[in-house]
Amino acid sequence: MKPLAYLMRPNTYQDIVGQEHLVGENGIIKRMLESNSLLSFILYGSPGVGKTTIAEATCKMSGAKWFRFNASTDTKESLKQIINEARFYKETIVIIDEIHRMKKDIQDYLLPFVESGEIKMIGLTTVNPYHSVNQAIRSRCHVFKLNDLGKNELKIIIKRALDFMESNLEIDEAAQNYLIGIANGDVRTLLNNVETLVKTAPKNKVTYEDAKKTLMASNVRIDASDDDYYDTLSGLQKSIRGSDVDASLHYLAKLLIADDMVSLTRRLLAIAYEDIGLANPTIGPRVEAAINAARELGYPEARLPLSVIVIEMALSPKSNSAMLAIDKAIQDLENKNTGNLPLHLKNIYSFDPKQESYKYPHDYPNAWVNQQYLPDPISNAKYYKPKATSKIEKSLKERLEQIEKWKQETK
Repeated sequence: MKPLAYLMRPNTYQDIVGQEHLVGENGIIKRMLESNSLLSFILYGSPGVGKTTIAEATCKMSGAKWFRFNASTDTKESLKQIINEARFYKETIVIIDEIHRMKKDIQDYLLPFVESGEIKMIGLTTVNPYHSVNQAIRSRCHVFKLNDLGKNELKIIIKRALDFMESNLEIDEAAQNYLIGIANGDVRTLLNNVETLVKTAPKNKVTYEDAKKTLMASNVRIDASDDDYYDTLSGLQKSIRGSDVDASLHYLAKLLIADDMVSLTRRLLAIAYEDIGLANPTIGPRVEAAINAARELGYPEARLPLSVIVIEMALSPKSNSAMLAIDKAIQDLENKNTGNLPLHLKNIYSFDPKQESYKYPHDYPNAWVNQQYLPDPISNAKYYKPKATSKIEKSLKERLEQIEKWKQETK
């Protein structure tokens, strides 16, 4: 028998819960479809929020011939067969699962057909395509982000599931909150758990205790209005940033019980470089080593290397000077005309005797020589401002001050 999540998958936008900005009354995808101007696009968002549902509903509502292609497992030959068959139809759509995993040779083969409009492509990914999808593919598509579903939307789905199954089962408020919490925003997981309760409940009403006993899942990060998982991640970062080792361990414990190693370890790496940074530059590789050890050990032993590194991170000196510096540099690029790099930094020989040539710093005392490195419009820009919170960054500050002194002496 097919699972409830499969049986309940909507065939039209009208039946989709959430994602109003894409498929609601004035949603961009809905408007494209209604105006018969559907273009290739990429959908990205958390697991189970409706990417596949929107893609398949779009195909069915368009009336076009459509195919599925998985970038992780399907071969270039499979794609060639799809393209060959597409030539027999007026309009063809290809849904590409896990588009961020698409190999370069497959991308190169696909690109001309997407560019010419011979096929429309709908890419699906849980990873931000601006970081993970090849720019050549991305530039030929619109990119749409799906929002995580809220508590009220997930409760609507629970009610629809009970109606679909023609069940008289009553799931009380606390039990619904529990179901929503352990689903972590994934509608498939939510529907699977509702189906389990309907089929196994010994009575007509399910309480929180009944649901917890039946599903046997942790109740650590349950309610979005209480201890939401991402709030807990934020609590971990703020506690490490604030050097509160006990609070850091508390939130680490909650996250370990919630059993999402990927989000936890990604956040630890971000903290290492955002909040500790140059105050303790070795922390990044040390965090990565602890993460690798945790993954190798698996639960419950993963708690050992992670607790060690979180204690070290909480008690480490802190500096966000590197983050502030790169953010300011990016801000200049986005908001100013920063010009081109100086000619003497380009790998191009100039026959103009007036053109300043590149000076090789290692040929000069202290491996330093005064020459311009920034483009003319921002030649005097200052991005890095050291924080003397550790011996390491104090030494960087001293080196920077010495360089500034040499600049003044050689003017």
